[in-house]
Amino acid sequence: MIQINVGIGDYAISQNPKVVIKTFGLGSCLALIALEPKIRAAGMMHIAMPSSEINVEKSLEKPAYFVDTAIPLMLKKMSEIGGNNRGEGLIIKLIGGAQVADLNQRFNIGKRNILAMRKFFWKLRIPISAEDTGGKISRTVCLDVRNGKISITSSSKKSWII
Repeated sequence: MIQINVGIGDYAISQNPKVVIKTFGLGSCLALIALEPKIRAAGMMHIAMPSSEINVEKSLEKPAYFVDTAIPLMLKKMSEIGGNNRGEGLIIKLIGGAQVADLNQRFNIGKRNILAMRKFFWKLRIPISAEDTGGKISRTVCLDVRNGKISITSSSKKSWII
């Protein structure tokens, strides 16, 4: 197997069945998983913040860092390899958005990320098929491109699949 690691604000998309895409330590960040069965493609983004308005320059350098720039980028990249440019047929899954550092809920970035993601997909009329979001645990996510299987691990919980 070939492992591609996705850091904060990065993404990977592959059609290679020998690839596993992985991201580590999702706290308030979200992993956006997009599966495109028609073209046998899978992608993952590690998204940190809900809106690019806080740092437009960074959104130009790393569009996968923000919800509002990451989703259009995922749709564009999937369409470039044969997917529908409006996201029709995509299977969308979300992981993360925990509240691990901000215990007094002053900023609650995780919750804001989740809400921004749901709202953006709702506006596009693309359903989110599964979520493992919120809570107080950090998650590591592994996506097997061959079969679209998503496994999640955490130090406080055994491995599980969505």
